[in-house]
Amino acid sequence: MIPALEKPVTYIKGIGPKKAELYAKLGISTGYDLLCHFPRDYIDFSQPCEIASAPLEEPCVVRARLVKKLAPAFIRRGMTIYKAVLTDDTADLTLMIFNAEFLFRSLVERKEYILYGKMSGNFLRREMSSPMIIPADSPDLIQPLYHLTDGLSQNVLRQNIHSVLSSIGGDIYEPLPKRITEKYNLCSLDYAFENIHFPRDAHSLAVAKRRLVFEELMTLRLGMRLLKNRSITVTGCTMTPADLTEYYSSLPFELTGCQQRAIAECCADMCRSYPMNRLIQGDVGSGKTAVAAGAAFFAARSGYQTALMAPTEILASQHYETLKGFLEPLGIKVALLTGSLTPKNKAALKEQIKNGEYGVVVGTHALVQQTTEFSRLGLVITDEQHRFGVGQRETLASKGENPHKLVMSATPIPRTLAMMIYGDLELSVLDELPKGRQKIETYAVTGKLRQRALGFVRDRLDEGRQGYIVCPMIEENDMELKNATDYAEKLASNEFRAYRVGLLHGKMPAADKDRVMRSFKEHELDLLVSTTVVEVGVDVPNAVIMVVENADRFGLSQLHQLRGRVGRGSYQSYCILITDNVTEDSIRRLKILSSTSDGFKISEEDLKLRGPGDFFGSRQHGLPKMKIADMSSDTELLQLAQQAADEIIASDPTLDSTENKGLRELAEKLFERGTEA
Repeated sequence: MIPALEKPVTYIKGIGPKKAELYAKLGISTGYDLLCHFPRDYIDFSQPCEIASAPLEEPCVVRARLVKKLAPAFIRRGMTIYKAVLTDDTADLTLMIFNAEFLFRSLVERKEYILYGKMSGNFLRREMSSPMIIPADSPDLIQPLYHLTDGLSQNVLRQNIHSVLSSIGGDIYEPLPKRITEKYNLCSLDYAFENIHFPRDAHSLAVAKRRLVFEELMTLRLGMRLLKNRSITVTGCTMTPADLTEYYSSLPFELTGCQQRAIAECCADMCRSYPMNRLIQGDVGSGKTAVAAGAAFFAARSGYQTALMAPTEILASQHYETLKGFLEPLGIKVALLTGSLTPKNKAALKEQIKNGEYGVVVGTHALVQQTTEFSRLGLVITDEQHRFGVGQRETLASKGENPHKLVMSATPIPRTLAMMIYGDLELSVLDELPKGRQKIETYAVTGKLRQRALGFVRDRLDEGRQGYIVCPMIEENDMELKNATDYAEKLASNEFRAYRVGLLHGKMPAADKDRVMRSFKEHELDLLVSTTVVEVGVDVPNAVIMVVENADRFGLSQLHQLRGRVGRGSYQSYCILITDNVTEDSIRRLKILSSTSDGFKISEEDLKLRGPGDFFGSRQHGLPKMKIADMSSDTELLQLAQQAADEIIASDPTLDSTENKGLRELAEKLFERGTEA
């Protein structure tokens, strides 16, 4: 990196302390940061339309000759309107500029200009207020638009970036090895910076963007691989191969091929001299718990304990019952450690865990308490979907000698993206549903059929089944949405007055949520009205019907997660998506959900429609925020960048060579942007 680019922005001509404070609001503190503040969009002045045919009330570009300036109009104190008449010989245009005397004075009669702005008026009269104006002979016909903050204008930002580029004069350090730029046909970094901010033409812009996107994606992949390599330490829990036939034959069902493969991958990992760090990624109902149980069985056969951490007591209880059913017939004792145990019982149980009497311990945050000790903790299992902080996972792992770690996720993500997001984890994908799982019949309808849908719910309840009605939120200030609290009261006193109706939402205390879900699971409630908090609920095999209100407000992946709350038993199950927003886009989205139950296909469609926000944001996954790459649209470059990064890491795992020094700096800088702890 050129030292000048690492200096504070106050070293740049035209930037003083006050302006530096404004730049700080945009996360810009150095010249390099300023160059990496990439445009959010561009205006192409090279394709003007005629004034006569310009669309009204829409942004457009026109080219016209200034005919005459009119006298200023003083509207009130502090408000002056400057007017001028322009023509392109198809029609005239009245230009209006507010309070910008300097700009008005700079305009020259009989000179041609290109204007960008909203055209107003009618068939006979055309006007433009405060448009962007550039001379028609300007070499910069593609103009960048930047994210701003109050006090900074587009022109000022462009001038400051131009000053930085002028000061380095094309002499910029190239962090990418020559063999990478040549193999992947990438332009130089100085060309990329120049043409991302001041593109000569559309082709130059595309070339610049390709280089910068590639670099950012490759840097992300390198950073994730460095994190992975850093975590490779010697484990004190190296296990010995064991026959799993006893576990497989004891199960009341046949595991799918991908479940058996995932268990085999876990077992192979746990026989190595460094800790397993694996993600089991599977669709709703794909059988992740059976894989976790298989890994716990394997650990127990080598004399090691397993800890499984769940976010709530009711989910911990559910995991406990499942693992107990799988493992105790095989002689592996399973314990449940939660905060609700009496102090006496908790102390006794912790003593038994410390003495190694239990092979598997399921629990909530009580597992990470200082007073919880293990005899030989060899495997730690957590569920990524429940957003355990990295700190909690590490605290639990610290209770053993670098134990093996298994993370479970129920969010299907296209494999290419999963490899990028979870680059520090090995990946096992469960992409088959267990035999006997019934397809959930899914229907998308308009609000006109709401009463009919509620009648269909009553029919299922009359058969002795249970159901959910999901609303987007409970905030009272968003009145056009179904307010869960009011809606629950309305349903309980009208359409469902003969049934037991419960309410669940995110603002309830954790104990109240657990109580409501437990009541629903034990069929003390027939119908549960809920916000999306039910997305990570417990298994209720008797629940067969879900209605989602305002379904257009949800991402497809989230709707798929919600739908997975039903269909967990042997009964035919249904999901009805209701929307009053009957647009072509919302209909197309909901049709996708109605036509497939493959979570991976749905995630790919969701990615195309909504971008990557549903899958990973820096807060959710600890990833740095991308400045120019868009993982939903740059998929081809994503694959190439991953390939390049893996080639580099294969020959230089720590990026210590002289050739890769710049890449290491880039990776460290990227991960300094702030990630979730």
